[in-house]
Amino acid sequence: MVDELTPPASSPKDGDGTHPTFRVMELIEVVVPLPAQHALVQLAEKESPYRTLSFPIGLAEGAALVAAQEGSQGLRPSTHELFSEMLRRINADVIAVRIVDESDGIFHAELDVMTVRGREVLSCRPSDGLVLSLRQMVPAPILVDEALFEGL
Repeated sequence: MVDELTPPASSPKDGDGTHPTFRVMELIEVVVPLPAQHALVQLAEKESPYRTLSFPIGLAEGAALVAAQEGSQGLRPSTHELFSEMLRRINADVIAVRIVDESDGIFHAELDVMTVRGREVLSCRPSDGLVLSLRQMVPAPILVDEALFEGL
């Protein structure tokens, strides 16, 4: 299923002036390929053609992502747990995390949030967006711009 969510005005447009098309993804795993000094996020499309997308994140971010995936809570709230609780208390919901661009090996993402005042789009690191999407009562969809699969 290709997600046809209308991207916000801040989203980049394809070269022909149309909005990008997003693919719905799921988090497969977070691994630490030794001797690397980073974690590797692996996402896969939920529907055909089942392509995968991998990108590096910091070790601390990898640990936070695994904790969110497992639903575990620390003895004291982490920054992501605190931010998720704050969103709940102000009745704001993460409605999607979109991975929108890549340049020089660095991926860029947007957090799509619905508040009582309306929709807000925040630029974020993919790892932060993924953690916050997984920490929702109902995990928010992970969307990847179709253009990021070109050349895979």
